[in-house]
Amino acid sequence: MQTSPDRHEYPAHWEADVVLRDGGTARVRPITVDDAERLISFYEQVSDESKYYRFFAPYPRLSAKDVHRFTHHDFVDRVGLAATIGGEFIATVRYDRIGADGTPASARPAPGGGPPPPVSDEAEVAFLVQDAHQGRGVASALLEHIAAVARERGIRRFAAEVLPANTKMIKVFTDAGYTQKRSFEDGVVHLEFDLEPTDRSLAVQYAREHRAEARSVQRLLQPGSVAVVGTGRAPGGVGRGLLDNLRGAGFTGRLHAVNHVFPEDLEELDGVPAHRSVREIDGPVDLAVITVPAARVPEAVADCGEHGVQGLVVISAGYAESGPEGRERQRALVRQARSYGMRVIGPNAFGVINTAPGIRLNASLAPEMPRAGRIGLFAQSGAIGIALLSRIQRRGGGVTGVTGVSTFVSSGNRADVSGNDVLQYWYDDPDTDVALMYLESIRNPRKFTRLARRTAAAKPLVVVQGARHGGAAPQGHAVRATRLPHATVSALLRQAGVIRVDTITELVDAGLLLARQPLPAGPRVAILGNSESLGLLTYDACLSEGLRPQPPQDLTTAASPADFHAALSRALADDTSDAVVVTAIPTLGEGSAGDAALAEALRSAAATVPGKPVLVVHVELGGLAEALSAAASTAPQAAAPDDSRPAPAGHPAVPAPDGAHLIPAYPAAERAVRALAEAVSYARWRREAADPGKVPEYEDIDEKGAAALIEGHLARGQGLTLSTDQTCDLLARYGVHVHRALPAPAPDAAVAAARALGYPVALKATAPHLRHRADLGGVRLDLADEEQLRRAYTELTELFGPPGELRPVVQRMAPRGVDTVVRAVIDPAAGAVLSFGLAGAATQLLGDTAHRLIPVTDREAATLVRAVRTAPLLFGWRGSAPVDTPALEELLLRVSRLVDDHPEVVAVTLEPVVVAPHGLSVLGATVRLAPPPARDDLGPRTLPAY
Repeated sequence: MQTSPDRHEYPAHWEADVVLRDGGTARVRPITVDDAERLISFYEQVSDESKYYRFFAPYPRLSAKDVHRFTHHDFVDRVGLAATIGGEFIATVRYDRIGADGTPASARPAPGGGPPPPVSDEAEVAFLVQDAHQGRGVASALLEHIAAVARERGIRRFAAEVLPANTKMIKVFTDAGYTQKRSFEDGVVHLEFDLEPTDRSLAVQYAREHRAEARSVQRLLQPGSVAVVGTGRAPGGVGRGLLDNLRGAGFTGRLHAVNHVFPEDLEELDGVPAHRSVREIDGPVDLAVITVPAARVPEAVADCGEHGVQGLVVISAGYAESGPEGRERQRALVRQARSYGMRVIGPNAFGVINTAPGIRLNASLAPEMPRAGRIGLFAQSGAIGIALLSRIQRRGGGVTGVTGVSTFVSSGNRADVSGNDVLQYWYDDPDTDVALMYLESIRNPRKFTRLARRTAAAKPLVVVQGARHGGAAPQGHAVRATRLPHATVSALLRQAGVIRVDTITELVDAGLLLARQPLPAGPRVAILGNSESLGLLTYDACLSEGLRPQPPQDLTTAASPADFHAALSRALADDTSDAVVVTAIPTLGEGSAGDAALAEALRSAAATVPGKPVLVVHVELGGLAEALSAAASTAPQAAAPDDSRPAPAGHPAVPAPDGAHLIPAYPAAERAVRALAEAVSYARWRREAADPGKVPEYEDIDEKGAAALIEGHLARGQGLTLSTDQTCDLLARYGVHVHRALPAPAPDAAVAAARALGYPVALKATAPHLRHRADLGGVRLDLADEEQLRRAYTELTELFGPPGELRPVVQRMAPRGVDTVVRAVIDPAAGAVLSFGLAGAATQLLGDTAHRLIPVTDREAATLVRAVRTAPLLFGWRGSAPVDTPALEELLLRVSRLVDDHPEVVAVTLEPVVVAPHGLSVLGATVRLAPPPARDDLGPRTLPAY
């Protein structure tokens, strides 16, 4: 690497892996003096036309001077980056700092100790992409990375000169979303653009990220050919089992069995072409499933990479889950795969499944292909993946299997492909209506929240998180540290539209309802059935879940299928209900014929009003559960006759046409109602997300003044808690005014402070163990005169110790109201979070605090105030006066703006905030400043580092 004194150290942090438009990967890294041969080889593979576009003249080869110039960089004024695959260059980009006159400039001090020249913040940028890799989005990715490097080196603007015929490169610049200027002179297009990220440039970056990552997963789930590496000759074993599963599922593409110990004369294995190496396969291989021992995986990956395999599913174990040595082996696996442009599911993975008729891929350890349906499954645990597949597949004994699976991914150690990537794929997948995820860790909570919000706006996303209370990520999972408790993370996920459940049973319950029933328009529930007791249990469950049930309608145990049909039809037609729960108990003597008749009666009634969800609670009615599934099969069926009447008892029901709403059945009222409550909450979120509100502007906010204060404070230290006066001064710049609290180290000082503030006053102990603990007796309120103040001072010092320990202060009394707490914190993983709750030990004990991601909109501030369980105390509970919640919402919005505008404000606490019937008073505040955590969501697209 370069070591000359005029050059900076090699910037290793600029190295990154990126996903390209077609789903493949490339490595981006700085170009060094060691790259001369690679550069020459790369240039020789570029067409004459591309060379002409780069140099504006025929340029068949690089001179020795050119090679020196393009490989020697100081990493400040001259920087070159290369995109590589397999260690070879496929594209390059460079910038050269220039002055106002367009000539080379420098940011380094002048030689000889003279005064430094003005530092230029402009650079000229140029690209060259190998023709074979044009159209893959390489230049767009390189532009993001070179722009980030330039900003780091103080460059704020790029200039580029492009020939008019070079439309591809012009499009790279114009589509990037930066603020730019364009001119035409002397036959050349001159472009200038600012490098500061804009809303449009971030939107472009996110859109490209989405397309690339979705395509990378699509290549893994929709392969045209699959090779199983490690297939045994004899039945049994993981490799042979996987090959059998692929064959048994009817995979529509080409299959290959690979094992280096196969005899040279072995041509087939159970009708599948057999090979000793992937390199021997004649034709492309899209997906390789690797089952060999971990020690032999590098050899298999190299074979796959050299053959041009697009992606890997690594079933092999012995990686990070096995300890430090395995963790290093896992890192090497990811680096090796990415060097060839391949993405990896695993290692230690259970496999992947795609039930689409045109693919029928079962590259997993599941011996049977699950039934095709509309549910996407992602599990970080193979055992949980098996359980999820089994529960959805099962048609009786519990929740009925009324629909099936579209795709299934078990990521194992999740070394590369993660839940974020699969979300990107599901968002566009027309075969997936509902996404179910079992997560044991979230590698990038900020990105997951962003993707979840977008996905949830289009289709339901249900998540259960394991290892919630373990305090550490599972073995093999590389995750970012977060200081937020699990309850806070769950609240933030719900804010993003995620349906958060606690068990895999609830995950399946909610998924089956959402997969084929419409969303309820509200919380009103009609209940009908042939059991009064079961109806009452359902009624109570609805109340417990916050729904609004109507009195149950008892059809009596003598009810026939026709009675159920008529009652359900009336309930669905009734505008006073938003959903219907049907309860049913067995009728003696009717058996399967009666079950089928009842199922058809319910299905035909539900079909008349398809916009309202219907659920069934059954008791020991396996036959009904199966009949409900059969009566609404998703397979192509003959059309039902134009007759909504129930089929007569004893006659087979006519299956519903493909696409009809399926009726999920539950073995317990609590499970059905809990799933319905989640659907109601999600539907409400969808309606509110359509109008998320806005972040208001306040004319009295002094953003520049606050920035100057923050810069001055941080100049004296990297992380510090501001003094009381400094805190008040900074908050005042954002319209947050804190009541003055004057120190009272002695009784006379307390009296002087009270005279300055005006009676009545409060006397408070601010020692850490007494601060904000009125329940301990460290506060005296409504002191009307000097006598009362001196008496209170004596009482406090007698109870708790000398003034030096108590740290007493005097504060003017604020209007009476409800004591609340407002907090904001920047978490390194989740981002900036705003929290609200009522003050007091009870709130802390119950964890009754609500949270929102910053920046908060006006609608989110209103819902934040109402999200805590103790919110009725703010709105006139038991005859008390309602307090000024609009003032409270404005305070929340101002704090949100402060933290969003100045990420150096890493923590804010306002406690207590007394909200009165008119206005509020902030009686205490603390602010902590520090350099903000790095935000990779504002930088160039990268894959997690390994």
